Amino acid sequence: MKRYVFTCGDINGIGPEIALRTINIIKLKKNEQVVFICPGNVLTHVIKFVGTCNNFKTVSSISELENSIHNLVHFDTGNFRITPGKPTIQSGKASIKSLDLAVNLINEKAAGTIITAPISKEAVKKAGFKFPGHTEYFAATANTKKFAMMFVSRNLRCSLITIHEPIRRLGQLLTKELIQEKVEVIIYSLRKDFNISSPKIAVLGFNPHAGENGSIGTEENDIIAPALRKFGKRVNGPFVSDAFFGRRMYKEYDCVIGMYHDQVLIPFKMLDFTTGVNFTAGLSFIRTSPDHGTAYDIAWKNGADNSSMLAAYKLACTLTKNRYGIE
Repeated sequence: MKRYVFTCGDINGIGPEIALRTINIIKLKKNEQVVFICPGNVLTHVIKFVGTCNNFKTVSSISELENSIHNLVHFDTGNFRITPGKPTIQSGKASIKSLDLAVNLINEKAAGTIITAPISKEAVKKAGFKFPGHTEYFAATANTKKFAMMFVSRNLRCSLITIHEPIRRLGQLLTKELIQEKVEVIIYSLRKDFNISSPKIAVLGFNPHAGENGSIGTEENDIIAPALRKFGKRVNGPFVSDAFFGRRMYKEYDCVIGMYHDQVLIPFKMLDFTTGVNFTAGLSFIRTSPDHGTAYDIAWKNGADNSSMLAAYKLACTLTKNRYGIE
């Protein structure tokens, strides 16, 4: 049984809505199963305004799930208070419980692919979450030391050397070893997950004008360029970031790696805001997610666009096929 697990995300945001909208239009084969991990009261309320095209089989344990032959399963995590449009301890706890259960399914080998709905970093922090975001959580719970955040769309693949870090810390974090580690993860994932036998990668500089040969900053000459020599012609850079995207040079590469979050996320979302996907490279399982947040301002108003969630599901299907060889 090929099993795709959807988490609910923050129950006060658009996560449950876009997950259900996506599940409603998925056409499953006989050997496929979708599992939606969500509080029972949340699913009941969302169905009232989204509707459902299929009947869910509700389970509350992994053994029940593994014995189920239904294509569509609701894994009930109990009831949590809904406060639309606000980050609360309750919504944080619901998010964490959904994620923990998804990891349990992976650890018990009951699933190999997870599609996560957006969480609120504020809400999960209130509930005791110790991680900056999904990526770091999954890496830690899977005991994965080498991983990378990747963003995927029809126009661009990009990745990051540092992830959710304050700008003031970036200069201290950049090292030759860290850059080489992230590049190696991306090369391996492009080959294994995307079936690109000889990936071509571009790496961006850190400073304005890529340091302008040391007159603005020295990280390019002292750290980035020496790190890239290991990879030869298959990895190029460091490039001047604004000129690189302004000249659309990303079209020449299989992946673009930036030094920090906004350096690549701003152009990525300008190119594909509604259909971009977040993928965690380096994990022992497949994990994808929409590239947007909880959208509290439109939550529970029956107007959320599920395009990015649908794209996350479709990419998860492709990556599952490529990595596991399962049709």
